Amino acid sequence: MIKQGGNILKFVAWFTGVVVSLVVGYGMIEKVLRLPWWLGGEAAPEIAVVFGWIVIATTLMGVLLTLFRRTFKTNKK
Repeated sequence: MIKQGGNILKFVAWFTGVVVSLVVGYGMIEKVLRLPWWLGGEAAPEIAVVFGWIVIATTLMGVLLTLFRRTFKTNKK
């Protein structure tokens, strides 16, 4: 029972991270969130849009890689 509870907690933590990453990426693309001035946010506000797309792309790649790893996992000992 503890093993199953640990797996559920790991999934909830992973899923929460995915959702937060997608929300932050979308906020940067829609220019709701912006970069601070010391990261170039004032000089080039378009850079936040680029970073937003990078966040979304890497998050989706991470989800796909995790699903592939879980799907094609072999039990090698």
